[in-house]
Parts: sequence; C-alpha cells; structure tokens
Amino acid sequence: MSILVLGSGQLARMMALSAYPLGISVQAVDVADNKIIDPITKQVINNTLEKLIEEVDAITVEFEHIPEDLLEIVHSSGKLKPSIEAILTGADRVREKSLLEKLDIANCPFSIVTEVEQLEVAVETLGDKLIIKASRDGYDGYGQWRLQHKSDLPKLTEQLAKLDLHQVPLVVEKMLDFDRELSLVAVRNANGDISYYPLAENLHYQGQLHVSVAPAPNVSQKLTLQAQTIFNKLAESLNYVGVLAVEFFQLGDQLLVNEIAPRVHNSGHWSMHGADTCQFENHVRAVRGLPLGSTKVTSTTAMINIIGCNSFTKDMLSIAGCHIHWYGKTPREKRKMGHFNLCADNYQQLGKSMLALSEYVPVENFPMLKDEAKRLLKIGSI
Repeated sequence: MSILVLGSGQLARMMALSAYPLGISVQAVDVADNKIIDPITKQVINNTLEKLIEEVDAITVEFEHIPEDLLEIVHSSGKLKPSIEAILTGADRVREKSLLEKLDIANCPFSIVTEVEQLEVAVETLGDKLIIKASRDGYDGYGQWRLQHKSDLPKLTEQLAKLDLHQVPLVVEKMLDFDRELSLVAVRNANGDISYYPLAENLHYQGQLHVSVAPAPNVSQKLTLQAQTIFNKLAESLNYVGVLAVEFFQLGDQLLVNEIAPRVHNSGHWSMHGADTCQFENHVRAVRGLPLGSTKVTSTTAMINIIGCNSFTKDMLSIAGCHIHWYGKTPREKRKMGHFNLCADNYQQLGKSMLALSEYVPVENFPMLKDEAKRLLKIGSI
C-alpha cells in the first residue's frame, strides 16, 4: 500500500512516520517544483509525478495551498482524498464563507472587499474594529491586518490599495470579544463513519498558534455536541474523507466558526501522545480505507510549538511526560521548528510540567507558557 502527499513539510513527515508501522509507504511532492521527496530524509527520489500518480493507492495533502493545476491532475486520477472541493474551500476564505452561509453555520459577521473603497462601507456595516484577511495564501498571522479605530482607515486603505483585490479579495470580519478559541479535529472515512477527538483550547500570539490544551478545560456536553454537529454538516456537504479541523470562537454557549482546515492540523499534534490513535495515523487509515482508530484520550496534554529557535538544551526531557518533535528546519522568525507534547494525569500536574518546561526554554520564544501553566494550576485546584 502506498500514499502520495502533496507537500513535503513536517505534516507529510508525521503522516509518513504513522503510516510505516501500518505497512504503508509514503512519498511526497514538493509542490513548488513537482520533485518527488522522501518526507523523512528529504532526499529527492528519482521518479516522475505522472508515474507516481499511477503507482500509488491514494493521494492526499498536507496543506490546502496547492496549485490548482496540480490539484486538477491528481483529482482526475480518482485517488485524491479529501476531495478537490474540500481543499479548494480550505484554501479560499471567500469559498469558505460561502459554504458556511449555505449550510447556515454561525460565523463572524463579514464583508467581501474587491475594491479598496469598499472598506469604508465595511466599517459602517461592521464597526471600526475589524480583522482584515487576504482570502488566499494567508497563515500564521500573515496576510492579515487589524483596524482598531476608524481614524486609522486612511493609512490602512493606502496600504491595501497596493494589492490586487480582484485577484485576491479581502474578507473583512468584525472583531469579536470572544471568550476563547477552540478547535475540533475529527476524522471521517468513505463510509461516513466519524471519530471525534475532544475539543482543544488554543492560545495564539501575534496571529500564530503557540499552545493547545486537550481536552479543553470547562467544556460542557452541549458545547461538544454543537461542535460535532457543525463538523458533521461540513463533512457531509464536502463528502469528506480524512482528518478535518474546525476552528471556533466561543462566545458564552455559542460557537462561531473561524476557519476550516482540510488536513491534519497543528492543534491536533497533542494526539501523538495524548490519544489512543493520533490524528496522523487516523488520516492515513481513512484515506486508505482502513478501520478508524480509537480517539480515546489517554492523558491530559499540552502541545507547545517551538517557534523561531532551536538553541536550547534538551534537558527538559527529564520532565515526566515530556516529548519533543523536531522538523529539521533552518531557524527563522515565526517559523515552526518543532513542538513539545507534555502529558499528565490532570490539569494541575500539566501546569506543573509547563512551569518546569519554562525553565529550560528562552522566554521570548515561548511568551504564553508561564501564564498558561499558572492558569492550568488554578483550574486544577478548583
């Protein structure tokens, strides 16, 4: 059995590491030049994309920003999972908003802007505190702008006037005073069977995910059911096969969809050590038609991204339940170099482990760590 992954980064690597014990080989394609790559060693493989598409049993993606001509080629093979519609929807915020509206799924109030002059109308409609997002190719805080006050609009308009908004429209969203950010990662197979991981609570810094805690604290059964119902609507509409992540804003008892990701997701990395079957193995199982694995939680877990640095000792591995994953990348600002998974029996123990971890890593690269550790200690003591 074999799988081709479009994209050759860390998600392809982690899929491959989960696939090999199942007897499934994985190769990846660098979508920038269509070279075939071993996703673990990063060595170029002497094969052509056309031949590999014929040889493999299934094709999947590690991220949604795939050139559309390449997507069309693999779609025509009949082996692409998830579907081309799902991948294109995840890659384009205008398509995504259209799907959410079609399915009557609550999301942030928004406007679509294709002319810079429309920004003033958006302010009048949505208010003067706005998040402005490029509809394509934005991630980790890139391709996003914030308007805090109407007086800042002329300067922002001047900046955005340099963009081709007909080619890449803007999605302008009302800035909401939400309680927290949550995400649901779940997996669906071709028969429509679904296995859900618990909701994870996500902490962002400068638009980039820094920490995920799973299961998220203080989640009611009603909130979980609401998230799963939304997932079901999306997955059924897209005839989805594989892992799908849905990011939410929580406002009281209501969840608003922030965005969807048609792939394995950063906020699901905790499952590598905190669940019976991790998201990567379950994605591989789904796209190859194998039975889905149990998503039972085996420990309270925090995933902490290692961002922009690799210059610290590895002595934190002395902490019970501490696991480290390196992606083999050259450091640069805001680049995800790897992640930690910290596993514990409860939130209080997890908070203690996070405090211990903070003593080994540079504080400037882990700005959320100590405060989140103290919050979990407080939750655990209640």
